[in-house]
Amino acid sequence: MARLSDLIEAFIKDLLKNSEGQIVEIKRNELANDFNCAPSQINYVLTTRFSVEKGYEVQSRRGGGGHIKIIRLKIDDAGLIYNIIGDIGNSINMTKAVSLVNFLHERGIIKNREARIMISAINNRALNIDSEIKNVVRAGILKSMLASLLR
Repeated sequence: MARLSDLIEAFIKDLLKNSEGQIVEIKRNELANDFNCAPSQINYVLTTRFSVEKGYEVQSRRGGGGHIKIIRLKIDDAGLIYNIIGDIGNSINMTKAVSLVNFLHERGIIKNREARIMISAINNRALNIDSEIKNVVRAGILKSMLASLLR
């Protein structure tokens, strides 16, 4: 069974897919009522699933039930990849790495098969090394794979 956060995320992404211009406006309180949850649950989803790093801008206005505008950003693929490489830095944990790969797949920058290969190459089982350097090695591998997308 899907978690409530996943259901809310999928609902908002469907709204964005069906909207013109990849912009959707919602009322936080109404959405919370629709999903029978607290408005803070909506805030959690917006903060964790719709960040700039994941290609979204969230704008909110105070009052009136919490009007929220969600915009799917249009980003040049090469520029996005360069930014991601820079953001990875010297170390990245498995959760963040998988999130980045999934983001690239959702944006159509990589195909499903490529995403699966990338995740397989950077997972903890593949990196059978000391945990102190695992995230450093993972970052290097991921950045190399991303750089190959620019060629």
